[in-house]
Amino acid sequence: MHEQEATGPDPLDIDILRCLQEDGRMSLTVMAEKLEVSIGTVRTRLNKLIEDGTVSIIGRVDPDKVGFHCYAHIAVFVRPAMLKEKIAARISKLPEVSFLAMTSGDYDLEVDVMCRDNNHLVEFVNRISAIQGVQQTKTTLYFKVYKYAQPDLNLLQQKAGR
Repeated sequence: MHEQEATGPDPLDIDILRCLQEDGRMSLTVMAEKLEVSIGTVRTRLNKLIEDGTVSIIGRVDPDKVGFHCYAHIAVFVRPAMLKEKIAARISKLPEVSFLAMTSGDYDLEVDVMCRDNNHLVEFVNRISAIQGVQQTKTTLYFKVYKYAQPDLNLLQQKAGR
């Protein structure tokens, strides 16, 4: 386990992450000036955050603008329960899946998917329903997405009383 994982990001790390959320293409020079630290400090900290998996630098795409017009939430009931991890691992590899979590409650897994259209969604649901151990699925369509965002790092400061 990395020390970073045990203690979590410190205030400077959070500030670096906040800069990236503000502008994912912000240069290290601009970031260093904004945070009043050296470029080397920003580079070292950012590399550590990337290395330990705290952040990854990606181009975030608006799904609707590139052709994904059908968003859905699928609740998955698994039996026997001991198959949850195996089924979750299999579902997580499917390219339509944008979010997957094990949950408490009536269903075992919650899956968010992005599909081209309703026909693509039906094909996807049929595919996961055919997995051994998937006993039932419940699909909820998202008609309109009002917010699709990364976590607000300011909430971490509120918790710490900063």
